[in-house]
Parts: sequence; structure tokens; C-alpha cells
Amino acid sequence: MIVVLLLGVLVLLIGGCACVFWAERGGPRWARVVATVTLTASDLLRSSGKKRRLGQNPSSQDDD
Repeated sequence: MIVVLLLGVLVLLIGGCACVFWAERGGPRWARVVATVTLTASDLLRSSGKKRRLGQNPSSQDDD
């Protein structure tokens, strides 16, 4: 069951990346919408990861 779930997530990721690639080259409107959703989700995940890393150990920068 976990394998099927992970394969589904992988297919969604590859499909989103393909839509971003296609939309950059003037693909159909639906591909541009999927590309926008993919890029927005990527930005949200990236920013939440940065916040989590910054909040985890703020004194680690002083250990130089």
C-alpha cells in the first residue's frame, strides 16, 4: 500500500515538472494552470523548510 502511495506521489511530481516544462514553451492553458500550482506548492514547501531549519537551532551560527 505504501509503495502505491509513493508511486502516486512520484507520478504527480513528474507530471507537475512536465507541465512546468511544457508551459514554458507555450503549452495549453491547463498545463499553465498545473505549472502554476506546482511552482506555488514548491515555493510553499521550500519556505516552510527554511523556517523549520532556522527555528531548529538558532545558536548553531555562533559556533564558528
